[in-house]
Amino acid sequence: MEFSLLGPIAVTTGSGELSLGPAKRRSVLALLLLQPNTTVPLEQLIDSLWEEEPPEHARTVVQGHVSRLRATLAEGGAEAYGIELTTHGSAYLLRLPEELIDAHRFGELVALARPEAAPADAVPLLREALGLWRGPALTGTVTSPPFAAAAHALEERRLTAVEALGRAHGALGEHEQAAAILYSAAVNHPLREGLIAGLMRALFRTGRQSDALEWFHRTRRLLNEELGVDPGERLREAYEEILRAEAAGAGRQPSRPTDATRGAGDGPAGAPSFHVKHGQGGRVPLQGGADAGDAVEAPAGEPAAGGASGARGGTEGGSAAGDGSGRTGAAPRLLPRPPARFLAREEQLGALTEALTDRTTGESPLAVVAGPAGVGKTACAVQWAHLHADAFPDGQLFADLRGFGEGDEAAPAEILRDFLLALGTPPERVPGSAQAASALFRSLVADRRLLVVLDNARSSAQVRPLLPGGLHCATVVTSRSRLDGLVATDCARPVGLQALGHEEGAALLGAMLGPERVAEDPAAARELVDLCDGLPLALRAAAAQLTARPRWRLARLAAALRDERRRLALLSAEDTGMAAALRMSVARLSADDARLLSALATSADGHLNASVAAALAGYDPERTQDGLDRLAEMHLVDEEATDVYTISTLTQLFARDERGEGGKGRRSGAGEESGERG
Repeated sequence: MEFSLLGPIAVTTGSGELSLGPAKRRSVLALLLLQPNTTVPLEQLIDSLWEEEPPEHARTVVQGHVSRLRATLAEGGAEAYGIELTTHGSAYLLRLPEELIDAHRFGELVALARPEAAPADAVPLLREALGLWRGPALTGTVTSPPFAAAAHALEERRLTAVEALGRAHGALGEHEQAAAILYSAAVNHPLREGLIAGLMRALFRTGRQSDALEWFHRTRRLLNEELGVDPGERLREAYEEILRAEAAGAGRQPSRPTDATRGAGDGPAGAPSFHVKHGQGGRVPLQGGADAGDAVEAPAGEPAAGGASGARGGTEGGSAAGDGSGRTGAAPRLLPRPPARFLAREEQLGALTEALTDRTTGESPLAVVAGPAGVGKTACAVQWAHLHADAFPDGQLFADLRGFGEGDEAAPAEILRDFLLALGTPPERVPGSAQAASALFRSLVADRRLLVVLDNARSSAQVRPLLPGGLHCATVVTSRSRLDGLVATDCARPVGLQALGHEEGAALLGAMLGPERVAEDPAAARELVDLCDGLPLALRAAAAQLTARPRWRLARLAAALRDERRRLALLSAEDTGMAAALRMSVARLSADDARLLSALATSADGHLNASVAAALAGYDPERTQDGLDRLAEMHLVDEEATDVYTISTLTQLFARDERGEGGKGRRSGAGEESGERG
C-alpha cells in the first residue's frame, strides 16, 4: 500500500487505486499523511477544511469522513501493512510506516544526494526522487490556506531538488543536461533567482552567452515590475561571473558529450531542445526525472546460495528492518562458510592484505583475484575475508555474479537490490533503476567499514555498479578474466593465482586423505599433482575418488589418470569437476577464439608461439595474436614470456574432447562457484 501526496491524493495497493471519495475526505487523509504517526486535533482538521466559518455540523462531517477512510483502508488490507487510523479523544492518529508515503521517500533520497561532494551518485538519486512527482502536490484537496501553504512547501522542496540536480550535472561537466533540466523549472518559476542563476551558468558553459545574459535581464525586469526589487546576490553573482569570464576570453567551456547532447538543437529564447532515445524509437525531452536511457537491461537468474541474492533478512540477529537510514541492528554477515582444509597461498593472502588495507591512496581499496578455472580464487578470497572480518565491523557482503556459471550472469540491479535489503533498506524503498540503486548503495555505505566480495565476475562493467565508495570499505573481486578495465579505471590491485607446486599439492592431498595415506607413496602423490595440473579443484576431485575407494593406493588412481580419455571424467565429483569448470570458460569465448583454442590443443607439448598458433589455426598473424591475447586474459593459455605460450594438459584434453564432439558444448556439472571453493 502506497500513499501519494506528490500529485493527486491517492492510495494504491497491489490490486489498484482505492476510491477515496470527495475532496474533503481526500483532504482529511492528506492532512493526516502530512503529520504521520502524530495526533491531529479535530479542530485543526475543521480549520483546514473550510476557508470561511465552518458549519455547525462540521464536527460530524469530519467524523464521518474519518470513519469512511478507516473502512476504505481496511478494505485495502491496511492491517497487513501495519496501518491503523485511530481516535484519541478529540484527535486522530494515522499510524503507518512513513516510507509508504511518497513525500517521505522523496525527502530521504534528496537528503542522501550530495551534488557537490558526490555528483555522480547524486544524479540518479535526485532523478529517482523527482520521478516520484506525478503533478502539483496535494492535487484534489480543498483550496484553503493551510493546504495551499503545505503544497507550496512541497513545491519548494521539489525546486530545491531540481536545482541540486542541475548542480550535480554541472559538477560532472554535463552542462547541456543541466540546462535542459533547469529550463523547464525556470519558465514556470521566473522569479526564483537561484534557479535562474543555475540556468544562466549552465547556458554560458554550453557556449550560449547571449541566452544566459538574456535570462538575467528578463528576470531583472520581472523583479522590478512585479516586486519592485533589484536582483539578489545569487543572481548578481552569476551575472558578474559570466561577464568576467567573457572579458577574460573564456568563451565556451566544452562539456562532456552525452546521449542527451548529441544532435541537440536550439529552441526559442534559450530553451534547450535536447533529447534522449526512448525505447526502440521515438525521442522524449530530457527533464528532471529518470530517462529511459538510464535503464539497465540484464537477464535475471537464480541467486547463489549464501550470496547477495539470498540476502533478504540475512543479517545477524535475523531482522533486516531499518531505521530509515539504512542501518540495521546487526551488521550483515553474508560470507559463505570458510573453505574446508584451505592450505598455502600465504603470498597471495599477504598481497590481498597489502592491497585492501592501504588507506594512503585516498580511494576505496579494490583487489582482483584472477586465475584459471579450478585454481581456487573463491577459496582464497573467502579465506581472506574470514581472516579479516573483524576489520569490517559494519558487515561483509557476498555475491556470486555468475560470470562463468550455468545460465546468464547476474544483473547488477539484482545484486544491488539484495545488498540494499541486507543493509536494512525496506523493499519498497529500493530504487527501480540500477543506476539509482547503485548510487543509494554507495551513499549508505560511504561512512561504514564494510567488505564486499564479488565472486565469479565476467567483466569490469558488471562489477563497477557494485563497488562501494567509502574510504573505509574494501572490495575483493574474483574472475577468470584479468579485468584489466578495473585496473585501468578503478586502480584495482591484481592478485594472480597460479597452480600449486608439488609440495603444496601433496599437502592438500594429505589434508583431504590423511597424511599417512600420502606418505605411503610420495612419488605417486607427486604424479597426481602433475596429472591434475596442480589445480586445487582437480586435486580435490582426485581425493574424492580415493576417499570413495579406501582400498585404492594413490598409484592406482595415478595409473587410471594416465589414460587421457578418462582423465577429465575421473576428475569430477558429482556436481563439480574440471570438465564443467572449463566448459563455462569456453562457453564465454567467441566462435573464432574457441576455434583457436581447439587448434592450440593439437600442439604436441602445449608450448608454442604466435607463428605456430597461426599455422595450426589457419589464421593470419594479426588475428592469431589478438586471439592469443584474449585467451591469455581468460587464463586459458599462459604467456610465460614474450611470444611463448603454454596451454595446460587439462585444457588441451577438454578442447580436444570438444573438438571431437563437434563443439556441441555439453553442459554437465557446475561452474565457477562450485569449482573455485577448493
